[in-house]
Amino acid sequence: MCTEGLWYCELVRNRMVRKTAGGEPTPGKGPDDTTQALVDALNVYRAQLFVTSGHATQRDWQIGFRYRNGSFRSEQGRLVGIDTQGHSHPVQSPNPKVYLPIGNCLMGHIDGPDAMALAWMHSAGVNQMIGYTVPTWFGYAGWGCLDYFVEQPGRYTLVEAFHANQRALVYRLQHEIGNRRGLEFDRDVVALYGDPAWEARMADGPRAFEQTLTRNGDVFTLRITGNRGNKSFAPVNTNGSQRGGRPLIAFLPFRVTDVRVLVEGRLNPLITEDFVLIPHPGDYEEGREYEVRFRATRVEDP
Repeated sequence: MCTEGLWYCELVRNRMVRKTAGGEPTPGKGPDDTTQALVDALNVYRAQLFVTSGHATQRDWQIGFRYRNGSFRSEQGRLVGIDTQGHSHPVQSPNPKVYLPIGNCLMGHIDGPDAMALAWMHSAGVNQMIGYTVPTWFGYAGWGCLDYFVEQPGRYTLVEAFHANQRALVYRLQHEIGNRRGLEFDRDVVALYGDPAWEARMADGPRAFEQTLTRNGDVFTLRITGNRGNKSFAPVNTNGSQRGGRPLIAFLPFRVTDVRVLVEGRLNPLITEDFVLIPHPGDYEEGREYEVRFRATRVEDP
């Protein structure tokens, strides 16, 4: 779903993938030690989105998971890559970017001036990031941000994707008996850093489904149209933990009250003061109208 990018594998040594603008992802061969390559991805390639997983602490990110590799560390508040030979590769990447350590423990725990989160913001141009403040486990609050932010390119800002995923988590917690311990764990341990008004979003790209919210006076209509046949609501990517199966979420342009549903289309919508949530509809059915219509009163600012 990225216009272009570089991927280095933490599980298989030398495995990497490259996608150029207008091209398809193409496998390649990366170096035995990817420390320098990843530092170059920030300093030279100037990635705008950086996504990581694997072992980490408040002081380092360990690049290899199943094989020996280098690490990223915080040295007096500055981010550096340390390769397996002990050589230091400073990160100096001022271009604005989003950092998603969705599979890393403790990357969001700021426990002092040498915390990794501060080094990412100081040295790597990170304007917004999320991060677990504890060791990771269940994964819904972290990995799920990819389902909204990356897999629906251009639809949500990072802040909207983060909040959409949190709302999805709370909804699932309220309506599901299983996985309660994991959902409760994730609900409370992921932090969002950066200016929440800064609008960072993926470039528009082909999406599995379209959702359009329109308003005529005090009547709102949310229409959903599939783009991939009966796979329109299927997960785009199942890599990671707790991927896919997310509800459809549309944010309202202003706060509302006195909601009255006019058409629910067998979708069982949840309409709150500032968003509409449709539980995951299952397989997409061609010819079915996926539409919710409701009347609501705008809440005037004080």
